[in-house]
Amino acid sequence: LLDHPDERVRSMLLELLERRYGNTSTVFCTQYAQKDWHQRLGSGVHADAIMDRIVHNTIWVETGSYNMREHTAMNGL
Repeated sequence: LLDHPDERVRSMLLELLERRYGNTSTVFCTQYAQKDWHQRLGSGVHADAIMDRIVHNTIWVETGSYNMREHTAMNGL
């Protein structure tokens, strides 16, 4: 979700999630907070459907706010 996905990408993502839902696991890795996902997906009907499939039966793993780029810059690595 680095860039806001266009209609084609949202449709593809929804189709992918629909096919996998209830059958297999899907892993999402992002630097964006969960509360921002819906807006980044365009806040429309597709965003509603995508988020509906993501949030149900989900295990969230929060890794904190550690930033490797900042760590590297501060330590001169």
